[in-house]
Amino acid sequence: MLLKLIIEIILGGVAGYIAAGLMKMDQSNFVLNVILGVVGGFVGGLIGNLLGIGGGWITGLILSIAGACLVVWAYRKFIKK
Repeated sequence: MLLKLIIEIILGGVAGYIAAGLMKMDQSNFVLNVILGVVGGFVGGLIGNLLGIGGGWITGLILSIAGACLVVWAYRKFIKK
């Protein structure tokens, strides 16, 4: 259980870093990218579960990146002005 949580946080951090690059976001703020990636991973996982998409870690990473891109967009739209 704890190992799975640690892996999810690491995947979320990687997803946040990739999403920041895809969304042309400042990549120097590593902590913000990790936080947005972890939140995006959670969002991507929820969307994947609702759509019945699941599987291995590659699918999880893709869903995390998509969720992180969505969270970065929302962050820019509603928080960072």
